[in-house]
Amino acid sequence: MNTKIIQTLVKKEMLDVLRDKKTVVMMLVVPVILYPLIFIGAMQVMAMVSSGMATQNYRIAIEAEDNGAFLHKLTENDDKWRDKGSRTEVDTEDKSDDNDNGNAYTITIVDAASIDDYEAALEAEELDVYIRGTMQDGKPNYDVYYISSVTNSAYAMNIVMDVFDEYLEELTQAKIKDAGLDIHEILEPVLYKNKDTASSEQSLGSIMGSVLPFMLIISLLMGTMYPAIDTTAGERERGTLETILTLPVTNRQLIVSKFITVAVIGMISALLNIISMGGIAFYMYKIMDMQTDTAGFDMAKFYPAILVGILAIFAFSLFISAVTMCVTSFAKSYKEANNYITPLTLVVMFTGYIGFIPNIELTQTMAMIPVANICLLIKNILIFKIDYAIIAVVLISNIAYAVFAILFLSKIYDSESILFNDGKGGLQLFEKRENLKKGGVPAVSDVWFVVALTIVLVLYAGSMLQLKFGLWGVFGTQLILLLVPLAVVLYTKKDICLTYGFHKTGIRSFLGAFFVILGMYPINIVLSLILVSLFPQSAENVELTFSTIMDGNAFSVLFVIALAPAICEEMLFRGLIYNSMKARYRVSTAIAIVAVLFGIYHMSLVKFIPTGLLGLVLCYVAYKSGSIYPSMMMHFINNAVSVAVSLYPERIEKMFPVLYKESASGLEVVLLVVVGCIFMGIGCVLLFRKEMDQY
Repeated sequence: MNTKIIQTLVKKEMLDVLRDKKTVVMMLVVPVILYPLIFIGAMQVMAMVSSGMATQNYRIAIEAEDNGAFLHKLTENDDKWRDKGSRTEVDTEDKSDDNDNGNAYTITIVDAASIDDYEAALEAEELDVYIRGTMQDGKPNYDVYYISSVTNSAYAMNIVMDVFDEYLEELTQAKIKDAGLDIHEILEPVLYKNKDTASSEQSLGSIMGSVLPFMLIISLLMGTMYPAIDTTAGERERGTLETILTLPVTNRQLIVSKFITVAVIGMISALLNIISMGGIAFYMYKIMDMQTDTAGFDMAKFYPAILVGILAIFAFSLFISAVTMCVTSFAKSYKEANNYITPLTLVVMFTGYIGFIPNIELTQTMAMIPVANICLLIKNILIFKIDYAIIAVVLISNIAYAVFAILFLSKIYDSESILFNDGKGGLQLFEKRENLKKGGVPAVSDVWFVVALTIVLVLYAGSMLQLKFGLWGVFGTQLILLLVPLAVVLYTKKDICLTYGFHKTGIRSFLGAFFVILGMYPINIVLSLILVSLFPQSAENVELTFSTIMDGNAFSVLFVIALAPAICEEMLFRGLIYNSMKARYRVSTAIAIVAVLFGIYHMSLVKFIPTGLLGLVLCYVAYKSGSIYPSMMMHFINNAVSVAVSLYPERIEKMFPVLYKESASGLEVVLLVVVGCIFMGIGCVLLFRKEMDQY
């Protein structure tokens, strides 16, 4: 590859990007100025809120049958209350009496007899807390009413609870003393002290490890977003892409130069963010140094963590730069590119929240998950949990994902339909129906809209249906998969048979499909055994979910679990999605997209690979047979076997004990794979011969 050409292209791309003020602002102003202002401003707001709550007057009403005991406790104004910086007042006495502490809250005791409806008074915020006390078995029993959604009421409730704790302690000590017993011997039978062995550096690292990774990945995404848009959609919108393609440069040289530009800007943004975050950390350290005893705090211990963190952030910059370029390459304008970036931003943010979840370990498996691996790695190194093997996996995986994304990007730029999109692939769903032409298959943009809408409905409506109706709620979920896409197809006047693949096919296609699914089952058994060992918790959740819906008779379970998905899921994935993607992309690309979506739809780590592989095979059979019917049969057989295994475990285990094993020997694994490959080979031969018969 000619490096001089790439250098020239990189210079050109850098000049184009840096001319855009948005990029400079996002790269410089946000990390260097905005983040410190947000952090310091948040601290000031919190301090103001805390100070304001400490100077409020809280109104409390007491209606109790305790001869005023708790009222006396609440309103007593001894030295202990003065040490806490608070004072109390009864009714509406003058509040201008001596009070040396300017940040003291006050308590006004409201006459309970003057309140007709304490709930209305609480709602109107005329009262913060209402206490009702009765005598039960010679003991006072208090009910404390407040509104947790009202800040003053919640704060006053905390004050009352503190008083109750002290009141309880005093009464307990008095009873023990009256009984002639030793108070400390009774109340303190065991002495203990909490001694935190974490160093000052680990404590600070723990605080930073929860927030810092999330802020870094979001800022990196923002830093690469605008240059990625400018080098792809922006250039297409300006009309300069065609000019560049007329130059003696290859598509690969063009892609590499654009990627280098976005990645360099991303790395600069990352470096500025690290410096900015480091300044915030130093500020926190100084605050801690002034307010607490931080003797022995050594900033030098963070240097290895900072070095590893910089390497990880740079690796992530390569990955996120490539991904954003892939996403924005499909857009024709800045506006459309920003719309495409929004889902990516949500995915990155959602995954980045993993840093806030306690007890999530950075295992070898988690080290392979994009975004999450960076968050967990930075979190670990800040508390000095350094595993060089894990670090290597994180760095290599991010670089590998970036390489794959660049290869995918090069495929995009090899496609003239992507480079010179004429706009016919836009959303037709929101156009007037009379303006739409009959025939054909839905546009890819309509398909993605259907996929997103269907998944959201399945997550919300489907989950509620399953919780309320169990097995038949699953059937309701399947109807969502069927009816929502069908409504879009009908509205946009698309050809039903062409969209769903309702074409006649011969007996050889069904026979080949039968052998293929027969071979898939042993292979999926091997995959499931491996994945169960890697994700045992996920496997337990899947098994629990599956067992909760198997509450009907055999026919109803077979209908809902086997027949309904064979129709509804196949019409969505191997019908609408596959045929629409095939009309736009290569067959291999369409099959890969359908397989990934089918795996994601089942929403389980332990099921993603087996279902994704099954989706790929089903799509391949639909392609070879030219019809959706063989894949429907395969789907039904696959799910029917799972139903039989669950409903009749004793009978099935006698015939096929391997189906119930939690682990398998090496010989058993080899035999399962060999048997599966033989059956799949027979099926593929039959499908191939069927295809040859068509010519």
